[in-house]
Amino acid sequence: MKIIVNNKEVDLIQGNTIADLARQLELPLQGVAIALHNRMIPRAQWEEQVLQPGDSLVIIKAACGG
Repeated sequence: MKIIVNNKEVDLIQGNTIADLARQLELPLQGVAIALHNRMIPRAQWEEQVLQPGDSLVIIKAACGG
C-alpha cells in the first residue's frame, strides 16, 4: 500500500502501524513527533495506530542549535 510521508510516497505492507513505519525509516527513539492527517499521535499509540492506504503523515525531528 502507498502512504504519504512528508510529501513523499512510501510503500508499506498492509496492516503496518506507525511504529512499524518508524522502524522502517530508522527514526531515532527520541526527539521525533509524528502527525497523522495533521493530528499529533502520542508515541504510546504508535503500536496501535494502523495505517491505511493514502494516509498522510508528517514526521518532525527535533533539532539542536540556536
